[in-house]
Parts: sequence; structure tokens; C-alpha cells
Amino acid sequence: MTRNVVVTGMGVVSPIGADLGAYWDGLSSGQNGIVNREYTLGGDLSLTLPTAPIDGIEERLKDLGRELSRADRFSQLAVLAADEAIANAGLEIDDETGARTACIIGTGIGGQATFDHGYEQMLRRGKRPHPLSILKIITNAPASHMSIRYGARGPAFAISSACATGAHSIGVCADIIRHGGADVALAGASEAVLTFGALTTWKAMHILATETCRPFSKNRNGLIIGEGAGVLVLEEEDRARKRGANIIARLAGFGMNADGKDMINPEVDGAAGAIRMALGDRAINDPSTVYINAHGTGTLLNDPTETKAVREVFGADADALIMSSTKSMHGHLLGAAGGIEVVASILALNNNVAPPTMNYDEPDPVCDLNYAPNEAIDRNFDIAISNSFAFGGLNAVVAFEKA
Repeated sequence: MTRNVVVTGMGVVSPIGADLGAYWDGLSSGQNGIVNREYTLGGDLSLTLPTAPIDGIEERLKDLGRELSRADRFSQLAVLAADEAIANAGLEIDDETGARTACIIGTGIGGQATFDHGYEQMLRRGKRPHPLSILKIITNAPASHMSIRYGARGPAFAISSACATGAHSIGVCADIIRHGGADVALAGASEAVLTFGALTTWKAMHILATETCRPFSKNRNGLIIGEGAGVLVLEEEDRARKRGANIIARLAGFGMNADGKDMINPEVDGAAGAIRMALGDRAINDPSTVYINAHGTGTLLNDPTETKAVREVFGADADALIMSSTKSMHGHLLGAAGGIEVVASILALNNNVAPPTMNYDEPDPVCDLNYAPNEAIDRNFDIAISNSFAFGGLNAVVAFEKA
């Protein structure tokens, strides 16, 4: 017998708000988290790009304690989000609960700040890397730090599937709970790649925007890299109700597949198939009550492909729903995108507000849905869908309904 899974806590650290309240204020008001910034690797190696960094959290990072003070930034951001999610859930992880608590926190790339520092130490200063560099870099570091910090002794590992990482982590955690492998889970993702080395490699792909991110707009010209983390507390529904938890949303479905075609060019059929799986056999009686948080990268290929996939699933009903891209505000957080965008989807669902797609200048005939251009839209929603589509043709979609 499968079990229902609900969300009882959320935490987020993002370029437009470093906690839930600030994040929602930023989303609903169309706040811009994208700025021009210089990144260096010592000496004359520097690069200036529009990015979406997180500022003003230095004191909070110091308060994480000695062990995490030595961790890479992507682990620190993950723990900040998890601390908030646990507090938001009113969750106490005692010895009994800890044995049944999973911790799956993904990342697309891992400890890039540690890589940059290590290379600078070796190649410019002639010094050896930090002796704990490997423990800082490894992708499972956030999950391991959380397991130790909270006493979560159930399944604990990392998922790394590029831009689908966060959605995969949440969906896999939900499946573990549904099938009895755990009763509680910390699920989400973190990314911190605003470093000279990582950004230089992204620039080499020629897909970075020159000014800002303009999803679905005809004059879009690329994505903006950001950093951050989003974490959910998932619980088996009967357990959550028994402890009197505030149930924020119920998981309605999860879909994942692969295009099996190309490393870069997305396929309509794969994306549409993942959306269908997430919806399952649910009948959408009123498509105007559906909100979709788009993958919406602002690239020439992704946006029309995602639009066509939604039209393939919903047909003529697609005209009634709202699909917006919050990447227009907080940038593309790569592996962490699904983590913070699931949080955005649930906030939109519960507040009955679709966040806007900012920087939308000109309609594109191949992107013909309602993208909430430049202004949030008030609407009573029954279901929220979060799309995540990754390099390598990997698709992951999570759907939630009001509880």
C-alpha cells in the first residue's frame, strides 16, 4: 500500500530573499536579484558578468557552527534552508524519528568555491590545497552535514542531475516515504557556483544572457546563473496529522523520464511525458486553477519547447492556465533550481498568486501562453506544477495540491 505525502515545512535561501517571508515578498513584487559582479582567481584573472548572488548572510553563516564554517558554500546554504524548513515544520527529530528520517539533498556541480581556492593555492601561491578539500567538494556533503546535524539516520545521499536535481531529490524522497522506507524526509537541493572557474566554463557555452534573463520574451538571449538552496520537510500524511503539524500542501504527483536524444537540445515529448506522469489520472476540470512554475531559462531553445510541451498536455485548455518563470528574478540556480522553484510553486498555490515573469518585453509567436508578464496575477489555484528540464535530456516534474 502506498502512502500519501505532505509538505509540512519549507526553507529557502535565494538572491531575492534569504528566508521564506523575504523570498515570497521578492517573488510577488517582481524583485530583481540580478546584478553585474566581478569574479577573480587572484592576480589578473577576472570576469565580470550579470549574476544573481546572495548578499547579507555572512553573520548567519558564522552562526552555523565550527563544523560548517569549514564547509563549502553550497553546503552552508543548504543547511540554512534546512534549519528554516525544520523550524517551519515544528519538527523535532528525536532518536526514534531520526531512524525514520531521510535526507536527500542534491547539487548539480558541488563545491566550486573549494575548487577555485585549491587551484589558486597550488598554481599561484605554490601551496597545497586545504586538507579537507575532498570533504568540501563532494556532492553528498550537504546531505551528510544535515544527517549529522539533525540526527537523521534514514536514507541519506545526493542526487546530481544538472538542472533537474532539486525536483528529482524531492520526487525520490516522496517515493521513499510512499513505499515505507522513511516517515519524514529533508528534500531539496543547493548550488553555489558563482566562482571565476565555474562562470568561465559557462561563458564558453555562449548561452549566458548579456544583460538580464527574459524568459519567453522574443528578445531573450540566454540565462543568468544564480546561487541558493531550497529544502522541504516531507512527511507521511497520517503521521503529520497525528502530531498536529501544519500541512502546507499535499504531493499530487511526480514524473521523471529522459529524452534519450541529445545532450543540449530539449525534446517536447520528454517534457510533456514528465508533466503527464506528475498529473497521473487527475482530471483537470478547471484549467484556470492550474499554476505552472516553468523551467523557463530564457534561452532560445528551452522556452518554445516547454511551451509546446504544455500545449501537448493540456491542449486548448492551456490558454486558461498561468505559467511563469521566476528565473527572471532569481536567475538559474542550476541543481538548486527545482528546490527553490518548488517552494515558489507551493507559495503561489497557497497565496493564490502567480509570480510574474519579469523582463518580458515582446511576445514571441512560438511562446503563446499566459506568462504573467511583469506583474503578479491573483488567481484561485488548486494545483501547482514545477517543471525542471536538464542538460542531458533529463526531465523531472513535481505537482502539489492544497491540503
